[in-house]
Amino acid sequence: MQIFGVDIGGSGIKGAPVDLDRGDPTQERFKVLTPHPATPDGVADGVKQVVDHFGWTGPVGLTFPGVVTDGATIRTAANVDKSWIDTDARALFSERLGGLPVTVVNDADAAGIAEVNFGAGRDRRGTVILLTFGTGIGSALFVDGVLVPNTELGHLELDGHEAEKRASSKAKDDHQLTWEQWARRVQKYLAHVEMLFSPELFIIGGGVSRKSQKFLPLIEGIKAEIVPAQLQNNAGIVGAAMRAAMRAAKEE
Repeated sequence: MQIFGVDIGGSGIKGAPVDLDRGDPTQERFKVLTPHPATPDGVADGVKQVVDHFGWTGPVGLTFPGVVTDGATIRTAANVDKSWIDTDARALFSERLGGLPVTVVNDADAAGIAEVNFGAGRDRRGTVILLTFGTGIGSALFVDGVLVPNTELGHLELDGHEAEKRASSKAKDDHQLTWEQWARRVQKYLAHVEMLFSPELFIIGGGVSRKSQKFLPLIEGIKAEIVPAQLQNNAGIVGAAMRAAMRAAKEE
């Protein structure tokens, strides 16, 4: 079975059809730049470009970098235009896509769904936390494989600031931190999250996970196992498609 997945990020909007049995895109993903400002209309136009590129006419799952309730309504917009707040994103995207059935899910939750089913969290029980380090820090919390949605742990306080302002990969670039300096910030953040949730496993995702060998060996004192995400940049696309499939199955 195939469902289309779209991953909306701060810098790009990318998507592809996904084979739900294998957890892999069936074609090379297509990407357009995220508009700035990232308004609802502008982002919807970008999503349409991605979906139209494949001539897709079935259900579509989309990630969003903020809290999403009921697979539709946007509640926060930390790294996109504030006009997203209270937008019915499902209705907006469905209208722009000519009435296609649409499901919207938090971007980190989507990545976590993919990793727990097909990647580093597969067959892991107990508490598993995926953290995506990018423009901000996204989080997905699972207990025995079941998602606790919209945790937004990147907004925890760290050294008097939101954690993502101190320990995201964007913060590393903005402050010109060495891998060692950044790893110390990530370590402090992980220790705080571990104190709150006592997970058995941390999965580290986001684009920086491709360079995990540069910083994960530098992190010390964390009791939980720490591993890099396996699906990397495809995780959001795969997880969005899986979420859309779940919704479609409920409505049958």
